[in-house]
Amino acid sequence: MPNHDRTRIIPRRTPESKAMRANVQRAMALTARLNCLTFHDAAEVRALFSELTGQEVDDSFFLIPPFYTAGGVEIRVGRNVFVNQNCTFYDLGGLTIGDDVMIGPNVSLITSGHGIEPSQRRSYVTASPIVIERNVWIAAGATIIGGVTVGENSVVAAGSVVTRDVPPNTLVGGNPARLIRSIAE
Repeated sequence: MPNHDRTRIIPRRTPESKAMRANVQRAMALTARLNCLTFHDAAEVRALFSELTGQEVDDSFFLIPPFYTAGGVEIRVGRNVFVNQNCTFYDLGGLTIGDDVMIGPNVSLITSGHGIEPSQRRSYVTASPIVIERNVWIAAGATIIGGVTVGENSVVAAGSVVTRDVPPNTLVGGNPARLIRSIAE
């Protein structure tokens, strides 16, 4: 059920939560196969990633395993995208990655979560989209939370936790990430 801030709420023990669970099981099987591949198996990595997302990725897409996801079918990837090793994409809320994006090692893109109130934490899952616009660099170990858009040409510094939108042409860093400076060509 959608609400005004693009967040979906998926209650436990519903047809939607059953479908989510089945998709997680499918993703676990596919990523287990993908994670047996090496740097030199780029074509097979692309083929398995395409199967995972349900859409063929461009020949310019490059991912270094291991890679982890809790779904896969909500990931959309542009051309000339590089994903370094040990990244986690929880895509239940939708994850869009534009052209020419570079994602460093150990980056987490997390579109889902749980209720904050203790009595509600196991009652439902929340899901909000992440949009990474064109020519963004997300440095090593950064975490981006659902509901965030990272603007074109921006850089997310290593180890940052991004909880709010990042304006285009900026460098952000810290926890929570904040504007460090504008980026000019």
